[in-house]
Amino acid sequence: MKVSSVSEAGNTISNPVIPGFYPDPSICRAGDDYYIACSSFEYFPGVPILHSRDLVHWTQIGNALDRPSQLRLPLDTASSGGIYAPTLRHHDGRFWLIVTNVSGDGNLLFTATDPAGPWSEPIRLPEVHGIDPDIAWDDDGTCWCTTAGVGQIRLDPHTGETLGTRRQLWSGAPGAKAPEAPHLYRIGDHWYLLIAEGGTERGHGVSIARGRTPTGPFEPCPANPILTHRSTDHPIQNTGHADLVQGPDDSWWMVLLGVRPGGGTPGWHVLGRETYLVPVEWVDGWPVVGELSPVMPAPPWPLQPPAVVPERRDDFDMTELAPYWISLRQRPSEDCTTKERPGWLTLRARGGSLDDADVTFVGRRQQHPSCRVRTLVDAAEGQGGLAVRLDESHHYSVEVTSGQVQVRARIGPLNTVVASRPVPPGPVVLRVEVAPVETVNDARTGPDFVSLGFEDPDGTFVELASLDGRYLSTEVAGGFTGRVFGMFASVGSVHFDWFDHESLEG
Repeated sequence: MKVSSVSEAGNTISNPVIPGFYPDPSICRAGDDYYIACSSFEYFPGVPILHSRDLVHWTQIGNALDRPSQLRLPLDTASSGGIYAPTLRHHDGRFWLIVTNVSGDGNLLFTATDPAGPWSEPIRLPEVHGIDPDIAWDDDGTCWCTTAGVGQIRLDPHTGETLGTRRQLWSGAPGAKAPEAPHLYRIGDHWYLLIAEGGTERGHGVSIARGRTPTGPFEPCPANPILTHRSTDHPIQNTGHADLVQGPDDSWWMVLLGVRPGGGTPGWHVLGRETYLVPVEWVDGWPVVGELSPVMPAPPWPLQPPAVVPERRDDFDMTELAPYWISLRQRPSEDCTTKERPGWLTLRARGGSLDDADVTFVGRRQQHPSCRVRTLVDAAEGQGGLAVRLDESHHYSVEVTSGQVQVRARIGPLNTVVASRPVPPGPVVLRVEVAPVETVNDARTGPDFVSLGFEDPDGTFVELASLDGRYLSTEVAGGFTGRVFGMFASVGSVHFDWFDHESLEG
């Protein structure tokens, strides 16, 4: 599945290169191929893996953690819990993925010969403490694991055994909070320690230090932070959690996360933290980051769009779901299948509603600020529909129930049916449209409107409600995720014939 939203005009590209809820990017190069791994939090399968040949066009090729034995997310896993900040590396002919499951299993290490999978069972790392683990190998093969804080310990990656004691390396700028997302590299004559600091909100930034050995001592860059948009009116905010890579011509580039706030004050971002690309030059032994902007010069090599661009519509004709589909915490095959009714996705209810942690839900990330989502649902054997979800306490839905279509809004402690309308028996097309606010009238103007309803047999949209999108934003709900459009079942069995996710931009 192609997830890049790149629009090329002449010799420019657009950022983000991976739009939507694909945060905490870690990148590695293997020959002419590039791979990115991202955080997935409470969603299953976990850790999406994306591939590119040009650093611009990205296609999701799988999820590293796609089996319950690899990814244990108990039903009491909080939203924005689960899987945090992986590091992906290619070393000694294998791919290595180290990650934190904050909901019980701690730090875990996986390997694969093909990043599309399958990935190994986890190697547990009980003596590696802290989130955002990184791994790097010295010239003699010694493996070093560095975690948020920023501390480091020697690791046997084959067994998970640690050797020696954890050492504190560097804590970033004096007084800056949350030194995290460390990545250690050997570049030229120095070892470089790249970190995020300032928290993943508006104060986020990227800083770097260098030393002669992987254990330091480390000298901070005099120009730190080398990238931040804090205290600016730049359209891309929260910039940080970066990783370095060399391009096809061996120039240097950085991937990082950022957000696109909309509306008035404080600005609300709704798609989650997205993956951006920016060039890097080296001056006097330090990286100098180029300008990060929504439109930027294209890299100086031929771009390679995918030969086949997948359809925006999924007709559920395959026996297995495409890798971009995600569920909440678990996905038991008996509750989610394309095999019961050929050409349909069948969801069988577990939890009673979207307010419940165990609701049967299958969704995909919202990737476009302006978009339309549609699905044909047959709820003759149950009750369910189409939702826009941020977490259990923040979601909008349009649902078929007892001969009616109803729109429900959950905003924190408020939970209400906003509108309803009778519909004839039989399958019905449910529809959600998202439209960004074009004019900010005052500081209270929200980022977008979410319209929910259904379609008449002739395709006419019957809008039941248009709701303020700010209440499905991180600034309201908190946490680290972004919006997900999804199908759900709240009672019995519900069948979905197809799902269409269409960008309305441009």
